[in-house]
Amino acid sequence: MYITVKETATRWNISDRRVRMLCMCGKVKGAYKEGREWKIPRDAKKPEDGRYNSKENILEEIEEKKKQLEKKRPLTEGELKRITEEFVVKYTYNSNAIEGNTITLRETDLVLKGITIDKKPLKEHLELIGHKEAFDYICELVKDNIKISEKIIKEVHYLVLADKRQDRGVYRKIPVKIMGAKHEPINPYLIEPEIKKIIKEYNKSSENIIKKLAKFHLDFEAIHPFIDGNGRTGRLLVNLELMKNGYPPIDIKFTDRIEYYKAFDEYHVNNNIGAMENLFARYIKERLDMYLNMLK
Repeated sequence: MYITVKETATRWNISDRRVRMLCMCGKVKGAYKEGREWKIPRDAKKPEDGRYNSKENILEEIEEKKKQLEKKRPLTEGELKRITEEFVVKYTYNSNAIEGNTITLRETDLVLKGITIDKKPLKEHLELIGHKEAFDYICELVKDNIKISEKIIKEVHYLVLADKRQDRGVYRKIPVKIMGAKHEPINPYLIEPEIKKIIKEYNKSSENIIKKLAKFHLDFEAIHPFIDGNGRTGRLLVNLELMKNGYPPIDIKFTDRIEYYKAFDEYHVNNNIGAMENLFARYIKERLDMYLNMLK
């Protein structure tokens, strides 16, 4: 008896893409491809994930790939524009889809070109437009190498929350709960001192950028400083810091959202940043590989 990639992904609590990768690498016993679809034995055991047996090794590999990229010819203005345009459509789609936006990837492309999607809420259109404007803004900040600060965080959030004008760039004033999360955000009066604390810790840290960014992102989302838009803002801040440090921005896929959520649970339950660190590392490595292959 065989099951699909999607069914297997649900059973193993990993993304569809990861299941396909395991099948392609011959790690799933008895799996075979029929046309374009993988057939996976219902009783197949989830292979041990050996991608990050040594965190230090993967971080070293990323550093090496970054150095290789720096030695390549620079992208032309046209190439960079095309890559950025393609990235921002997918990134805007995924980051909003994670938060419940129902506009599709194709529709996201149209919305960012100024086209209204019939039967889709104005709120969802504004979320996409606001996210694109916030991404454009962090790209400007990268050019000036601006340090992360409360002011920057609020300005990014102001652009993200285009659909809720009264709450833009303002810390929440009421307690909140996150449905299904294993953590309860702090009370409003603690937000400002805690944000200042994690900014100070981040700016002073001499840790590898991936490690300290994973910790910063986990802490930022735990504080949940705004009434809405925390996830989108937090992921934009991650990309701001990656680009400032010479890395390409990353796009956490909607299809990987379960893995992403579990990284937060791992931190709150076991005080372990490893799952988020691994997720960031994988995406950064994939982006570096894409650029290196392009410039061969």
